[in-house]
Amino acid sequence: MRRHLQRELDNLKKNVLSLGAMVEERVRMAIKAFENRDGELAMKVVDADREVNQAEVEVEEECLKILALHQPVAVDLRFINAVIKINNDLERVGDEAVNIAERVSNISKRPPVNVPFEYATMAEKSEAMLKDSLDALVNLDADLAYAVCLRDDEVDKINQDIYDKIKEVIKTQPDRVGYLINLLLIARHLERIADHATNIAEEVIYMVEGEIPRHRNDVYGL
Repeated sequence: MRRHLQRELDNLKKNVLSLGAMVEERVRMAIKAFENRDGELAMKVVDADREVNQAEVEVEEECLKILALHQPVAVDLRFINAVIKINNDLERVGDEAVNIAERVSNISKRPPVNVPFEYATMAEKSEAMLKDSLDALVNLDADLAYAVCLRDDEVDKINQDIYDKIKEVIKTQPDRVGYLINLLLIARHLERIADHATNIAEEVIYMVEGEIPRHRNDVYGL
């Protein structure tokens, strides 16, 4: 009985990591589309969303099947509970990649606004947080997961700075408000990717340590 459960848990971990790799690639494609104003690549991200959604459903069904058939307890139950939440966050990250791609498809048809926004830095940090949260999951590395959580404020600050700059540019270029709002929303989607990466990291901490780190000030050095 235990051997069958372990086999299914190993397969579950493999499948959620496969979903993570799929989502990470979608984010990479969406960011590249934004950097290059590539509407064609952006639409590939949109069209591929169905694959992410299907994989997310399959992982959830797998979790429910294990719960029903094996009634796991202790560490195994904690693992499945964390996977259910991580699975949901990964699907949401996929949605944010699609949202970015849809905005890129829109702005790629319009002349750019030449304003020194920190999108490249923000995209790099959000993408790195997602990668590190998944690496923490692969290796059950609580230290790396804590480090991901601590970096979320950096992305939040850049997002706020971009908001402030766009607000000022709208005053001087009101005819470009549609384009600028798309840029603002792209920043928001990148910030949400960082939030979901933080959620994944917190679930890794829960897996490893058995404690829920959300709202714990010591996790964030407060």
